[in-house]
Amino acid sequence: MSRFKKIIARILKIKTSKIDDRLSPESVKNWDSFRGLLLITEIEKVFRIKFSMEEILSIKNIGDIRNILRKHNIDPDA
Repeated sequence: MSRFKKIIARILKIKTSKIDDRLSPESVKNWDSFRGLLLITEIEKVFRIKFSMEEILSIKNIGDIRNILRKHNIDPDA
């Protein structure tokens, strides 16, 4: 299992089998603004990157985060 999925599962308190690119705050009860900030902070820490404010504001679902990581030359599935 990828570090990316482990982070999402831990922060949002969901099973990794439930994680897909369409997952969003609207579909996950625990994904409130606080957990969203925790998610971004933890991803930045683990992958040693810094999201721009524009990138953060563009996130609507897990697929968006995955695409941002790829733009930073990080394979979220590794």
